Amino acid sequence: MDDISPLAFIDAALAFQKTAALKAAVGLDLFTAIAHEDGDPARVAARVQAAERGVRSLCDFLTIHGFLQKESARYRLTPSTAAFLTTSSPAWMGGIVDFLAAPEMIALWFDDPVSFVRNGGSVGLGNLSADHPVWVKFARAMVPFVAPTAHDIAQQVAAWPQPPKRVLDVAAGHGLFGISIAKAVPDAEIVAVDWQAVLDVARENAGSAGVSARYRTLAGSAFDVDWGTDFDLVLLTNFLHHFDPATCVSLLSKVRRSLAPGARALAVEFVPNDDRVSPPFAAAFSLMMLASTPHGDAYTAREFEQMGREAGFSKVTVTPLPPSPQSLVTFE
Repeated sequence: MDDISPLAFIDAALAFQKTAALKAAVGLDLFTAIAHEDGDPARVAARVQAAERGVRSLCDFLTIHGFLQKESARYRLTPSTAAFLTTSSPAWMGGIVDFLAAPEMIALWFDDPVSFVRNGGSVGLGNLSADHPVWVKFARAMVPFVAPTAHDIAQQVAAWPQPPKRVLDVAAGHGLFGISIAKAVPDAEIVAVDWQAVLDVARENAGSAGVSARYRTLAGSAFDVDWGTDFDLVLLTNFLHHFDPATCVSLLSKVRRSLAPGARALAVEFVPNDDRVSPPFAAAFSLMMLASTPHGDAYTAREFEQMGREAGFSKVTVTPLPPSPQSLVTFE
């Protein structure tokens, strides 16, 4: 028989402390300092210009929660912390807290959580209001998280018998998915659609990647702007989950009409199993959509297949993208 304990409840109620600790550690570049100063609290504190008591307390908390190890009075990085949370690592992704824990996102979750449950979604437009500033934070912060997935998809696309020459990137955000394809397919031209402020970030990234000559932007709502036709590939990365099924069908119908004969669309999504409680990360994403959008959800493979058929696609496949928690949804 399982022990009866309130610890799970208490841990969940205090989960905001973990977010605060990570924001502090990333803001101080604490993990890099630990690596360079051999985990000595006094030297780490001097390097990050913080009180030694503050550094010790923060490091102990991070040790308790698995981000550090403690040997005598010194701290050591775990392999995952070293890989993803030190700025000297090419896989560094600490900056994503600027979006995931942005004040705008926290407000959607904490101001009145009862309301979005009772309402079946955010009261108002949530993060879908026109030109919401949080998407600039998304575009700047999330690159390290999506970069490996964008690279893997680009390699798959480049290996097609006929790699795409005209690519439409809908709700492009940081632009990394289209940019990665432009790098992998030398004659591919990308058209990126998003709000103007977000596209400014995408253009910066395209310039840094050396593909700006083949990167064109089109500002406006994906539902309203006329983006043209005869595309060899349409990208819908991390977008469909913001909307209800009927809206997704409407958008997918527009996508299908914009494709050249025999072309396809690719979506990147968190796809839970039919039980909607596994795998944990993808299934839990449904609550993220409940809090931050009026009608969004994490859709199952069966639901994507249904939406694709209603939009006129004859084939829909869902393929996991490990080690990412996301999946590739292909509409043909």
